[in-house]
Amino acid sequence: MLSFYYRPDLSAGSFRASALVDALLKIVPPDCTIDVITTAPNRYSTFTQEASEVESAASLNVRRIALPAHRNDIVGQSRAFSHFARVANRYAANTRYDVVFATSSRLMTAVLGAWIARRTRSRLYLDIRDIFVDTIGDIFPNVAGAFKIPFSALERWAVRRADRVNLVSRGFEGYFLARYPGRNYTWFTNGIDEEFLTADWSRTSASQVGEDPLVVVYAGNIGEGQGLHEILPTLALQLGRRVHFRVIGDGGRRELLLDRLRKSHVDNVEVLSPKLRSELLKEYANADILFLHLNAHEAFKKVLPSKIFEYAATGKPIWAGVAGYAASFIAAEVPNAAVFAPCDVSQAIERLNDMALCHQPRREFVERYARKNIAHAMATDIVRLAQLETR
Repeated sequence: MLSFYYRPDLSAGSFRASALVDALLKIVPPDCTIDVITTAPNRYSTFTQEASEVESAASLNVRRIALPAHRNDIVGQSRAFSHFARVANRYAANTRYDVVFATSSRLMTAVLGAWIARRTRSRLYLDIRDIFVDTIGDIFPNVAGAFKIPFSALERWAVRRADRVNLVSRGFEGYFLARYPGRNYTWFTNGIDEEFLTADWSRTSASQVGEDPLVVVYAGNIGEGQGLHEILPTLALQLGRRVHFRVIGDGGRRELLLDRLRKSHVDNVEVLSPKLRSELLKEYANADILFLHLNAHEAFKKVLPSKIFEYAATGKPIWAGVAGYAASFIAAEVPNAAVFAPCDVSQAIERLNDMALCHQPRREFVERYARKNIAHAMATDIVRLAQLETR
């Protein structure tokens, strides 16, 4: 398994990869070994967590590659990944795997998986969590032309090399089926981790029954993709003392968000460092509303944010600025959720006024999207691929 993030790091990729390894360990034959090649925790500079460089158990070997210090921009991230790829290639060079599994949001982990599978003559299972070629064109329009052609070629090479391609969002279907027809696709989506299934979410927040401002919590990355800097300063200013935002996380647009909040003299938004999941559960429990937002880029109309799943598990009202597939998914699957167009402050306030500020368990959703069930089904599919006759 190749994953740029793995426990104890904080990210959707880490939670997904870790749950999948746990599921694999329950079903693989006794003589099977799982090698995980990942990085030392590095998701956020404001969150540090110690983890062993090498971790070995009966059927599991984990190698965490320490990355060089870098800025959280495209140049720094490229250098960090180049280092990861070089070392990962060295670790995997002399092993013949049944399957190389790569979970990838920024494409290059998928390309690395394809390269290692080719070198080791192994089957390849790609888990695609984002369409990087689309995203880079929207986020970096000034340099998109220079990047899009080579990245499109890398994507084409990796996907065509794969024996199985999993797409976490049905919103990706049109893109991939048009470009790569005839591939063996699966649709194991994101899910809800056990911590969210066992917590007690029924307590009513004090601000729902008193005169205090509504506590609105956002937890996750603060980057261009989330676009918090585009909506929160104006939204918070217009709502005033009616709401109090607690933004928990870090990312490439954190400083820009703070700067715009300062310039707008906003005093009802707190921006806090990332928290351990145990602490995050308390933040969710104390919230009146859980907030989600994606920037108004065309590429984000195809994605399905993993945050939807853990938010929905709480039964709390969800206030979501999303479009495209994510908006359709929430409308069809998540009761008591108010959806507004990304970056549209007026519509966001209208939808807030329509929300039912109450706890509403979403039992059918929770049963359908429990992570352990999705991970078990995906692990079973990986083992089936491993057990096919040798090429």
